[in-house]
Amino acid sequence: MANRHLSRSVVLQTLFEWDFRTLSREDARAALLRNAEEFSPGAGDLPFMEELLSGVIDRRGDLDLVIEKAAPEWPLPRIAPVDRNVLRLGLFELLFADRSKVPAKVALNEAIELGKSFGGDTSGRFVNGVLGAVYKELGEPGKDEVSKKRKEVPYEEMPVERLGGAVVYARHKGELYLALVHDIFGHWTLSKGHIEENEDAEGGTVREIKEEMGLPIKIIEPLGDNEYVASEPKVGKKRKHVIYFLAESPFADIKLEETKGGLDDARWFKLRDALDLNFYEDILPIIEKGIQKLTGTQTGSKERGAAKAKK
Repeated sequence: MANRHLSRSVVLQTLFEWDFRTLSREDARAALLRNAEEFSPGAGDLPFMEELLSGVIDRRGDLDLVIEKAAPEWPLPRIAPVDRNVLRLGLFELLFADRSKVPAKVALNEAIELGKSFGGDTSGRFVNGVLGAVYKELGEPGKDEVSKKRKEVPYEEMPVERLGGAVVYARHKGELYLALVHDIFGHWTLSKGHIEENEDAEGGTVREIKEEMGLPIKIIEPLGDNEYVASEPKVGKKRKHVIYFLAESPFADIKLEETKGGLDDARWFKLRDALDLNFYEDILPIIEKGIQKLTGTQTGSKERGAAKAKK
């Protein structure tokens, strides 16, 4: 059986050379063939190595964007070349590889080991921190898979976690504004958080948004709800049920909670500009409904698409 860890090491060395010498795609492949012959002769895993190399090169822009969002205090030029390419390789496998062939935990652990082997004293911890943040944003896929024989829990039997979120608006100098948060995957979305057992949905939402954005909101009315499945390390898969409200806030400075993983920005947007932002598809209808309540007009996806088409 081919040694996949050795193959990844060869790809990493090639990526380092490609990055450091600014090689073309063709020259990078030639370097891969040379490195494979020197460091893993007869390994028989060249197709796997070529797939990794071409995948990282083709998706470099997307991978670098995720790195920048996950580690905003570390601009790419400041990241050591070895660490930078370990992150690219690990992210490619974490985000784009076939999960049936490369489970997310394997991609994460392999990248950490490469960082320890080829980077500096702190490379392993740095790679773990950046990729770990992305892994959590993905819902920690595979973390609850203690055994392949573990029985899949039916959707109806999954534990349910309650969350509260809101379309937060403010009036300022004759304009309506929305307060939105931004995640490391490049989407603007609504602030939300966990509702404790002893809280009602409105009280929990007020507390969470105060903690996450520093805004003292007042609940106006409910807008609807949303539900999705996520993985938790101790309980496995769970249903996260989010109740959304329309909420008013003073037009005050937003202070994003520093410990809030997965978020890198929060700001006010004028209402007329908000629908041109990049939202998740399941969040957009909630935002549109909130805008409709505020303006008394129907603002739908068609209008949003028309606005984008003019750009």
